[in-house]
Amino acid sequence: MFNYKGVEVEDTFAEMFPMWAGRVLITADSEKWALTAARNATGFASSIIMSPAEAGIEGLLPGEETPDGRPGALIQIYQRDRGSLKQQLIARIGQCVMTCPTTAAFDGLPKTRRRLKIGKALSIFGDGFQEKATLYDRKVWRIPVMEGEFIVEDSFGTMRAIAGGAFLIMAKDFKTGLEAAEAAVNAIGQRAKYVILPFPGGICRSGSKAGSMKYKLPASTNHPFCPTLKGSVTESRVPEGVNAIYEIVVNGLDQAAVKRGMGEGIRAAVEVPGVLRISAVNFGGRLGPYKAYLREVLELQ
Repeated sequence: MFNYKGVEVEDTFAEMFPMWAGRVLITADSEKWALTAARNATGFASSIIMSPAEAGIEGLLPGEETPDGRPGALIQIYQRDRGSLKQQLIARIGQCVMTCPTTAAFDGLPKTRRRLKIGKALSIFGDGFQEKATLYDRKVWRIPVMEGEFIVEDSFGTMRAIAGGAFLIMAKDFKTGLEAAEAAVNAIGQRAKYVILPFPGGICRSGSKAGSMKYKLPASTNHPFCPTLKGSVTESRVPEGVNAIYEIVVNGLDQAAVKRGMGEGIRAAVEVPGVLRISAVNFGGRLGPYKAYLREVLELQ
């Protein structure tokens, strides 16, 4: 245990693991519609345990930084293998971006070597009326839709990325904990690049452990960290005075990005009075091969 700005920090680590990631730049006539499409395209994607993918919004881009000069939103989508990732990209762009007013979809990883033919797969929605073209120095498909046309890049890059960089905020009550968790989410969004927070609003209240003691499940409630059980289970890890715990999970394009995001989040969380301890969950290295030590991430600036 060590002290950071008056808050106890457990000298432990979060386990991180590799996943395949895709990055999509959604543009639209307004930020409102770019964000609408981004939010829909990243829905039902909090944890690969039960969701079909992990996904989140990375951030916004002004028109001067997008191919077509319109406001943009960057999203990241994660899956265990490239085949599954391809299906998720096709489904989410096709159902949540192409259907949304005024949008276009561009590759957010143009320099990666591995490519997925997402635009080509979606183009057949055009029923033979689609056209391949070059726009904004990119190979795209122009798909006729009732509004006009949907522009989607022909291929999208994919890369091995990092998931599972997580830390726990332990607080005196849920209002304090939630305030600290929201501060962490805001800090990560403002100051960390190339990362997403896949859980609702960036916050998870139902952290899990691997497997189950009673049922045939891949994961179940992390009972040692449930405050309501601290008096009834011998393995409780809830400190005295702690009555609420929130987990912040960070995915990113590389280990450095995830660690920076964790550090920004922890530094913001400990500023909230009533936060009693910061910790992390790990499973002795069984979950993933990469480690993010809390002491290390707090030293990164």
